[in-house]
Amino acid sequence: MDNDDVRAGLPGIPGENMSWSRMLLLYESALEVIKTKITVLNKEFMLRFGYTPIEHIKSRIKSPRSIIRKMNINHREPSVANVVKFVNDIAGIRITCSFTTDIYTIAELISSQDDVRVIKVKDYIAHPKENGYMSYHMIVSVPVYLSQQMVLTKVEIQIRTIAMDFWASLEHKMYYKFDGNAPEHIRRELKECADITAFLDRKMLALNEEIQNYREPEYDLDLEGASYGAKTIEEVFGVIIEEEQVEEHPSQ
Repeated sequence: MDNDDVRAGLPGIPGENMSWSRMLLLYESALEVIKTKITVLNKEFMLRFGYTPIEHIKSRIKSPRSIIRKMNINHREPSVANVVKFVNDIAGIRITCSFTTDIYTIAELISSQDDVRVIKVKDYIAHPKENGYMSYHMIVSVPVYLSQQMVLTKVEIQIRTIAMDFWASLEHKMYYKFDGNAPEHIRRELKECADITAFLDRKMLALNEEIQNYREPEYDLDLEGASYGAKTIEEVFGVIIEEEQVEEHPSQ
């Protein structure tokens, strides 16, 4: 969502419009801080190991309507102070990887940053939700430096594989289509898809590891009864052999 659109939807709480704008500025800035860190880590990873673990990065600021809805569900007054205290996902960033091992690598790299404080972790990969949802969630705080002060600001980070992201996208659409009450057979089939997704991730990871560790087998070739090792073949066929001398007949 565009930042101007976000601010246009600010709730009409008397005397707090300026505070809401300031709050959104902090969360927007915190997203930029995290995105910069992740971009740098990804580039360094490429330099060190020859591949990038991150496929896609998406970020968003939660809309005021969604914030107020969440506060109302939890029966809390939607004041700025309450929003900052109780809503952890106003600033959200989603990182999509190829393999599950990359997820934990990225999480470790982020948490090891000196100015990143990990507040909470939910590992839905090791412990999937009942409906099959899998992802790695982190709530962190990062410093946002304003002209006169530094403010620690929360960001929710979700890290998942491409397969997990595909499943989650479908589940999200289904949730809103049925307002959270999907028919039993659809929930059952979606859970089966989650199991297939987990199986696919395991197979792709195993295949990738096999590819990374693959070595060409060495073969012995039997040419006219002679056995040659790879090095011997190179020596034999890599030299110039003199043409066979044909003895002329005396009468010629």
